[in-house]
Order: sequence, then C-alpha cells, then structure tokens
Amino acid sequence: MERVRTILTHTYPYPHEHSRHAIIAVFLGCLFFISSDNMHTLIEKFSLKWWSMYACLLGFFYFFSSPFIGKTIRPNYSNFSRWYIAWILVAALYHLPNFLSMGLDLRMNLSLFLTIYISSIVFLVVFHIIFLALWYVGLVSRVAGRRPEILTILQNCAVLSMACCIFYSHCGNRAILRQKPPGRQYSSLFSFWKREHRHNTWIAQLIRMNKLKDQVCSSWFAPVGSASDYPLLSKWFIYGEIACNGSCPDSSSEISPIYSLWATFIGLYIANYVVERSTGWALTHPLSVDKVEKLKKEQMKPNFLDMVPWYSGTSADLFKTVFDLLVSVTVFLGRFDMRMLQAAMTKSCDGTKREELLYDHLANKDNFWFDFMADTGDGGNSSYAVAKLLAQPTLQVSVDGETRPLPRGNVLLIGGDLAYPNPSAFTYEKRLFCPFEYALQPPHWYKNDSIAVDKPELPEGVKDLKDYDGPQCFLIPGNHDWFDGLNTFMRYICHKSWLGGWLMPQKKSYFALQLPKGWWVFGLDLALHGDIDVDQFKFFAELVKEKVKEDDAVIIITHEPSWLLDWYWSSDTGQNVRHLICDVLNYRCKLRMAGDLHHYMRHSCTQSDAPVHVQHLLVNGCGGAFLHPTHVFSKFSKYYGASYASKAAYPSFHDSSKIALGNILKFRKKNWQFDFIVWNAFVYVMEQSYVSFTGVLVLLITAIIFVPSKISRKKRVVIGVLHVSAHLMAALILMLMLELGIEICIQHNLLANSGYHTLYQWYKSVESEHFPDPTGLRARIEQWTFGLYPACIKYLMSAFDVPEVMAVTRTNICKEGMESLSRSGAVIYYASVFLYFWVFSTPVVSLVFGSYLYICINWLHIHFDEAFSSLRIANYKSFTRFHIKENKDIEVFTLAVDKVPKDWKLDKDWDAEPKQSGVMSHKREFPSKWCASSAQQDPVATVKVVDYFLIHRSQNQNGEC
Repeated sequence: MERVRTILTHTYPYPHEHSRHAIIAVFLGCLFFISSDNMHTLIEKFSLKWWSMYACLLGFFYFFSSPFIGKTIRPNYSNFSRWYIAWILVAALYHLPNFLSMGLDLRMNLSLFLTIYISSIVFLVVFHIIFLALWYVGLVSRVAGRRPEILTILQNCAVLSMACCIFYSHCGNRAILRQKPPGRQYSSLFSFWKREHRHNTWIAQLIRMNKLKDQVCSSWFAPVGSASDYPLLSKWFIYGEIACNGSCPDSSSEISPIYSLWATFIGLYIANYVVERSTGWALTHPLSVDKVEKLKKEQMKPNFLDMVPWYSGTSADLFKTVFDLLVSVTVFLGRFDMRMLQAAMTKSCDGTKREELLYDHLANKDNFWFDFMADTGDGGNSSYAVAKLLAQPTLQVSVDGETRPLPRGNVLLIGGDLAYPNPSAFTYEKRLFCPFEYALQPPHWYKNDSIAVDKPELPEGVKDLKDYDGPQCFLIPGNHDWFDGLNTFMRYICHKSWLGGWLMPQKKSYFALQLPKGWWVFGLDLALHGDIDVDQFKFFAELVKEKVKEDDAVIIITHEPSWLLDWYWSSDTGQNVRHLICDVLNYRCKLRMAGDLHHYMRHSCTQSDAPVHVQHLLVNGCGGAFLHPTHVFSKFSKYYGASYASKAAYPSFHDSSKIALGNILKFRKKNWQFDFIVWNAFVYVMEQSYVSFTGVLVLLITAIIFVPSKISRKKRVVIGVLHVSAHLMAALILMLMLELGIEICIQHNLLANSGYHTLYQWYKSVESEHFPDPTGLRARIEQWTFGLYPACIKYLMSAFDVPEVMAVTRTNICKEGMESLSRSGAVIYYASVFLYFWVFSTPVVSLVFGSYLYICINWLHIHFDEAFSSLRIANYKSFTRFHIKENKDIEVFTLAVDKVPKDWKLDKDWDAEPKQSGVMSHKREFPSKWCASSAQQDPVATVKVVDYFLIHRSQNQNGEC
C-alpha cells in the first residue's frame, strides 16, 4: 500500500538526461566521421594566414565566454553569452576555408540545421499542446506533472538537428545507389578525394575506418523504404536523391535518409516523453516518504549570496550605495548626527547618565575569553566560514608546536561594516543575519521581525544579565553602516536582541564594556567624521575619571585604523580620539583594534624616545569582506611620535603582492558585469561619432579624477593620459584587425559575392538539387503558412550571415560613400560591426584596466581599495581570540583559514544531534547547520594560528615599551 500511495501522491521530477547523452553520442559520431575522412588534406592545405585568423577568432571568443564556462549566473547572462557566442562564431567560421578538408561544409550544416531546428520546434510544440489537452481531460496520468520545460524542448531540437546535419555532411541524401563508377564511394557533393588516394595515407593505413563509414552510411542509416510503401503519407515525405554518375533518367521515390533519421528521433522523443510523464518513471523509481526526505536533506544547500560585484554596471545596490553616500555626506555630515540624538536620549531629567552605555556584568567572570572580528556581510561563503569558527564550542589549534583548545568567546566584538554594499533590510538579513543564524541558531521563541522593547530579552529562567552564560555580542557601526544615517543599524542592532545565537544587550552605537581583571573595552563610533563627537568624548572621559583605575588597562575599538590611513593619505584625523588616548587614558590604552581594511596586520611598539601611548596596533577586517593588500602598508612605522614595527601580516607582504597579479589574469572573470559598462561606452561613441572627441575627453578627465589624490597633480595627469592612451590604442588595433579580416575574406571571394541573403540563396539551390520534391510539399507548406515559410527561414539565415552584411555594406560604402547609406542601413551596419567588436573589446578592455590596477598597486602603491575589490577574494579570512589569564595578562590568538569553501552540505552531526525544546543552541556540541562538502576543506579542520602574542597589563605604565 505504501508503494501505491507513494506513486499516486508524490510527484517526481522529470530528469531528462537523454539530451545530454544524445549530445555525447552526436559528438562521438562527428569524431568518427571526421577521422574516417580526408584528414591528410586538412594538413596538406594548411595555410598560416587562415589558421592565424582561426586562432584570433577562437581566442577572442574563448576569452569573452570564459567567465561563464561551467557557471549559471543570475540574471542569466551566462546563457545569453553562450547563445551569443555560438551565433556570432558560427556566422564567422562558415565563411572561412579548410573545413571542407574534414568533410564539414559549415554553410550546408548551418542552413540545414536552421531548417530542421525550426521544423522540429514547430512539430514538438504541436505535440505538447495535444499532450496538455489530454492531460487536462484526464486521459494522461497526472503522477509526474504536466508542463514541459521549454529549454528542454529547445535543447532536444538542437541535438536532433545537429545529428541530422552531421549525418548529411558525411553520407549525403542518397536514397538508391545507381550506376556507381568504380572507386566512387561518396556522394558527389561531399567527396574530396578518391579512394586510391586515401589508401596511400598514413591515417587510412593506421585505422582503416573509411570502409566502416561506407557501411554505416549505406546500411545502418539506409532509407526505410519508398513512398509506395506508405501511400497515405507519401505527400508528406521528403525524398532522397539518387546517387548516380551524371543525370538520372527518373526521380527517386525512396524516402530521404535524413527524413528517416529525423522521424526516428522525433518518435523516440515522443515515446520517451509520454512513458516517463505518465506512470513509467514513478513505477520504476518509487521512493518511500522517508527516503524522499533523506534525499532532500542530502541535496540541501545554503542560499548564500555571492561577493558584491563592485564593478557591476547593472547592480541596483551599487546605485543605491552612491545615492546614500551623497545624502550622508550632504545631510548627515555636520547637519544631523544620530550620535547627538543618542546622547540626548541617554540623559534623564536631572542630567545624569542612564545605564545604557556602560556594561559591567562581566567584570567578575573567571577564565574569560572574547573574540574580535570586523567587516562581515559580503560573500555568504566567507561570512559563514568565520561565523562557524566563532560558534564552535572549542577550536583545536597548534600554538608553538603544542595543540591547544580555545573555547568559544564569552563576548563577540564586531568592529563595523556589518553588510555590503549599503545598509538595508535586504543586506542585513541576507548577508549578516543569515550566515550567523546558520552558524549558531537563535532561540526558538525569537521572531525575526520582532522589535526588542525592553532589552536585554533574556531566556526564560534568567532574571539578570549577569546570570546569562551564553555568548553575547557588541558592535560598532562602520562607514557603510552610516550611509543611511545609521537608520538600519539602529533598527537591526540596537532594537533587536539576537544575532544568531549571540545575545545583543547593546542599546546605542557606542559602548563601554568592563571585563575581568581590570580590563576595559571602549567601542567608539566614528561615524563618517573619522572622530568621536563631543558627547561621546565626554561620556568616556567621565567614565575614565570615575570608574577606570590607574592600574587598569583599556582596549579601544574603532572602525577605521587611523594610524594606517593617516600615514597613507598624509592626513591627521581623529583629534578627539587622540585626546582621549593621550591625555585622558594616560598610557592605559594597551591595544587599539580596528577593521575597515580587510586584512590582518599587527604593529607593536619598539624602543623609542617618545612616549608610547598605545602598546599594540591591530587591524583585522577579515570577517567576510573582500581581501585588501598588506604590502601597501609595509613601511608604516610612526604613531603619535612613537616607533612601531610590523610583527604580523596576513596575507604576507609577498603573497599580497602576488595576489595583485589576479587583476591581469582574472579581472573580467571576476567582474563580468563590466561588459555592460564597455557596451554602453562604445555604443555611445559609435552612435554619436560626431562627438567622439568629447567622449574621449570625458574619458580622459574621468581617468585623471580616478587616480587617487595621494600623488601630485602632474603625476595624476600623466597616469590618466597613459591609461586612456592604452585603451584607445587597443581599440584602434582591434578595429584594424576586424577591418583587415573582412578585407582578406573579400579579396579571396569569401564575402561580398552577392547580396544580404547569400546563405539562403545558396541553400535554395542546394535544396532543389539534392532534396527532390516531386509532390510539391514545400509549395503547399508556403501556401498554408501564408508565406511564413520560407520567409522565416530566409530572415533567420540572414541573421546568421552577419559577416556578409558587414562586407556588402562596407563594399557599398567604399564605392558610393557613406552618404549612400540610409539611416536604417547605417544602424544595421554599425550594429553588425559592434556585434564582433564587443566580443573583441571586452576582454582587451578588462586586460588593460586590470593591468593598470596591477601596476598602480604594486609599483605606485595606489588604488589599494579598487585593485582588490575587483578580485572579490573570499579567502584569507580570520578573527582574533583573546584570553584573560589569571596573572591579568591577555594572550592573543589570531585564527585564520586560507581557503573558504564554496560548496556546503547539511552537517550530519548537526542533523543527528537531538534538538531539545527550550535548549539554547550554544549548549549544543554541533551548533552549525552546514559543513563543507569536503571534510578536509571545512573551516574547523583548516583553521590555524597566524599570530600569537601577549599583552601585559602592568607594562607601559610610564610610556615605555
């Protein structure tokens, strides 16, 4: 009964793997026919000129389509690229010589393919309409669904047409072999040399496949009979030609082998479809409900978003980011500051501070651990990889040759930039909350869309924040979080209680956190000013005066690492922060941490005559965003007058410099959306040729402005001019190559021999000669379709004859001048040229721009943001874990994974672990839902320590290292 119930109640997907198998069969058949034909003629007629053109064509087409090979990109630009490449490449290749040497007439194959393809689509569409009608009236079983996939129909029609074309290329349309002269084994249309010549070739001597090919053509694919065998259907047959020497006295009544092959494939498709769409598939593959659910779990994948495409020409998020940035700079910067509103709301009527900024509930904890990360919420794979490491109860790592267990942090500190590219409900939910909830699930009673009215919202049975033993999270906003005036940050961080399984007690955008053993954490909100405001400074200054003891130690967290950025840009920002560190804390700041730069670097003070106000400077922005270089900042050595040395960098300076090479090799692969920018630019210049100079001038000005202001104006102009000159020179060379290729084909009578419908005219002549129509079938079809046939075939073939359109129009322009073209003719000509020029230009433009970024980042040390955001590197991710020891010192571990997995699956341990009602996820042994498809690539298995050091609380009390 369960088997019957399963068959009747469960629907089964229609796998339709047959088209894939058919493609393989067609490909192998093509190799068989080619290998048995005239291979040595192909070598003998080898021409360097033509093969150079082949190499250029195939090379450019490969580089254009390489970003989409093996990928499905949404929006489905990859599929568009494949069809576009197939269309333009075939249109170019069939005009070039040498393919006839392999027994392939691409012109015949293309025209015949289009005819069979359209006919097959029409026939199968009619069949599916009938099938749907039978499904609706109940004459067809409803077990496996009713609707066919249109792409499946198109794919099958394409494979079917390819098979017929390959057969015809090597066997012809012979029905009966008559009066065949000795030694003649091939149809007159496709014979390229005689048998006695082939017997002398080393290929024929080696494999001797030509005889087998004769048997295949004459026996295996022989016609199924004559029209007299099927009198009722005789007028619907396509007839084969009679292979004979010279003219034949009578016409053939034999059915065309091409038609037989096509009818066989169509019949197989229909029979297979009907059987599998009825009960056949369900009866042969019945699955129990448990097996179906198990299969679903095995196939489950997380819906992670890809890295943000910063060079996309179509991303609405990026346009919104630019708009939000302009609004933030003009409105929020100096006119309205959310921090002022927070300060006003934290004051009671008598002016005393409410306890919304200071958190001291952790001061008496023992064996305290806490983590720091920043710049998450970019790619889902990288963000989840870091979140999973943070969520593990314990990480086993090697430190100085000894394996040590590192427990999960009691507190997670996040240093800003929570989601990219802009703060919105979508980016926060999909890029931030989703990975963290997968890593450590929130409580079962938590609602995603709920607002925390009275924070902290503690679990049932926990009365005070001091009694909560689960992980907690405190965050500061970054510049990306401020693009909307901190609105999204306030709504999702300050007005919600849970980031995954981490409790968020925080109510404002900055905070003070008292830790055990006399340690403090100050989380500062720099907004877009790069500095704290007056009210924020006043709060921390009063806190230091009232709460922080003379022998206590403070860790300051800011979003921007001003020590590096001020050195890089030769600026001086953060005056209030400097005043707080140097004058208020008075040598009690042991560590300053920040994100914003998406790498890990640590600088520690060295012996110096100047007082040392901060002992260690740490940057760790490897929480999930794209990678930033480290070698650009390798020469930093001064901060507040003291000397510092680089103690650790991840990736290393050498590796960072090598990674930049990816701009030359992978720029377009990582930034395929850049095609739209190239398209728009060239369309504008080509359509508005009379203002091309203005367009080039605008491009030059843009290139100069694009150069960072870090260097002098004269150097910026030189770099901009060289950059634009490289693009213009590449465009000129490509256009000359295109014109030269067309001219060579014209000179060799391969193009511009007739009008715009040369392919269709050629096909009509071949059709009348080799496809007899004694019953007038084609005339009747033309009459019944009101001329759509052959008009549809005619104009479809002209669309596949773009090089001919270019050559004919170009010849007319050379003879009669540009003014002889009508407006529509000019549009068609420019469009035809651009169809190829876009394929040539996009890889070259990406190569030039990527080379520009590589030179700038490695030689000039500029464009560090642009040169690495283009690569969208999800690897080299890390976070820093701290342990407050009994002797009041802190040991610091920076944990990293070199390679982030791209493929995830449901963690069997997580799924098998009992889920008790009311039990918090942080108490589980396996808290994370997904693991890497390969166990060796899982972040928990590959995590390592890239930096380890100690911070002494008692050191540097007098401003010395």
